[in-house]
Amino acid sequence: MAAKQTSTGNPKVNLAYRKRKSVEEMKHHVISFALMIFLTLIAFAAVLYKDSINPIFTVPFIILLAVVQVIFQLYYFMHMNHKGHEAPALFLYSGLAVGLITILTFMTIVWW
Repeated sequence: MAAKQTSTGNPKVNLAYRKRKSVEEMKHHVISFALMIFLTLIAFAAVLYKDSINPIFTVPFIILLAVVQVIFQLYYFMHMNHKGHEAPALFLYSGLAVGLITILTFMTIVWW
């Protein structure tokens, strides 16, 4: 099966398409970066007000913010949302699953 060709033969059309895609991708990068800065400021505020906020809430909240930031990093800055990155995503998620199962296993062994 032949690969689908996206070129129209007209360099101006291809250039316009690439520019539009680049602008769109840059917009996503800037929005993602702004959200990550905002989440970091929220995490700093949670630590700053640790005396008035219960630590039982603060620690999981900061971990949740970190997980959200990792997702932003993977999907927008490491381009995991593009087509053709299925194999790296499979290895990444497999490694994540093995790591989480290992942590859960050792926590279970230690606490019970």
